[in-house]
Amino acid sequence: MRLGLKAGINDQQIADRMQYQPTYFEFHLTAEDVTPTGLVRLREKIRYVRSQQVERIILHHPMSFEGHHIELSMNEASSPARYRFLWQSTLDLLQLAKAEDVQLLVHGSYDDPIEELTTGYGNITDAIRVLFKRLDYLQRIGGQNIMFENSISPIFYYGNPIFDQAIFDKGYRLAFDTSHCFIKLQGDQNAFLQSLATLHEHVVHYHLVDSMGLKHDGLQLGTGKIDWARVLPLLNPDASSIYEIQLADQNDAREMIASHRYLTQLEQTLSE
Repeated sequence: MRLGLKAGINDQQIADRMQYQPTYFEFHLTAEDVTPTGLVRLREKIRYVRSQQVERIILHHPMSFEGHHIELSMNEASSPARYRFLWQSTLDLLQLAKAEDVQLLVHGSYDDPIEELTTGYGNITDAIRVLFKRLDYLQRIGGQNIMFENSISPIFYYGNPIFDQAIFDKGYRLAFDTSHCFIKLQGDQNAFLQSLATLHEHVVHYHLVDSMGLKHDGLQLGTGKIDWARVLPLLNPDASSIYEIQLADQNDAREMIASHRYLTQLEQTLSE
């Protein structure tokens, strides 16, 4: 099992992660990181991390702007400033990703209330239709440099066999967050494992994180209810992965490292 770690654009965090010599590294970006000055700094950090023999680098699109989630489906008339930020930041980051040969991760949706997701639309079906048109567009222009992540949102999630098959048939490059799927399914282990199996071929990146299956908890692997012994055989071996664990100290990756140690030992046990 190869090590993947995550950090913000912060020298102390990056130095902490690099001491463990990860194979994969994900930058957690904020709105500040996609300003003109921020993009220059980000390019420098990408090149530094690559110089540390990191094989794959992922840029996680900013989660929010002015205190609100960046919903890919948002209605322009209802949220003009956020809408402009969504597209300007996504296109700027995609241009950078292509120039630096890294990956851009975009959330298909977050977990905003349905009334917010449908603002400016007639109903949730209209919001889903707009979302998939935008996913299609981003996949077309992003090619091998873009991927889409699941959440517990009602408009883009993993775990429903029909919805999973529809996403699979689109041929999107997918990022699979294990806790989001497990939480969406309220801890249904078998449905969770089925989703991993169904989407396996198109998953290019995993967020490995444990959960009790009730709410966002970001648990260290082995401390929640996910059955990792059954998960391991279902992971796409060609995909990258990082441990997206809730840290006690953002400058210390110890919970990520403990998770990696747990999964590595489990993998060795299963192979014996």
